Amino acid sequence: MVLEKFFSPSKKEQEAIMNIKKHIKALITASYIFKDALEKSNKNLMFDVAEHERDADSIRRELISQIYEGAFLPFLRPNIFRFVEMVDEAFDVLEDASLEYEHIYQKLDIIKDDCHEIANINAQMCEMLLLSIDSLFYKEDLREKSLAIRIYEKKVDEIKFEIIEKMKDMEVRNFWEGKMLSDFISYLTRVSDVIEDASDYLNIIKISLR
Repeated sequence: MVLEKFFSPSKKEQEAIMNIKKHIKALITASYIFKDALEKSNKNLMFDVAEHERDADSIRRELISQIYEGAFLPFLRPNIFRFVEMVDEAFDVLEDASLEYEHIYQKLDIIKDDCHEIANINAQMCEMLLLSIDSLFYKEDLREKSLAIRIYEKKVDEIKFEIIEKMKDMEVRNFWEGKMLSDFISYLTRVSDVIEDASDYLNIIKISLR
């Protein structure tokens, strides 16, 4: 069933939906850049993540303006706002991880493969979030996609615990090196948490449409 059943078929809403999808697609692109940079140990490629984050900020500002100007029914707007902010937060955390990488990329050693696996899962979760948007706006079943996101997030948690165990045997030169390494892992694993939270908001919006 098409979008018009739930929203007024206005140009504003169509444009806002396109920007929601553009925002998520930008996150997907940045996630795969991060994954590739990590795999290749390329700290220069990692700087491209910040470039995409700035582009995504422009999309987010335009999208917020569209919603303020009347896109979507009033009772939907708060949760749509929150969803957009969650996607933006995922971008911010991914950028934080990319910035920390410059300082610790030579220290990953025994946890590099685990970090790469998490980065790959993060990118797949972003793709699933985009599919969820289509399901929401065209009244398809969200349950399978929401479940997939939860399964991905649980897998990231499992890998995180494995990384923590391995990090106990890693040598660091000083407190700050250890902190930067810890922060990098925290940011990397936080991305999946935020994406799961964003997925939860889509389910809230879905329920409010009943």
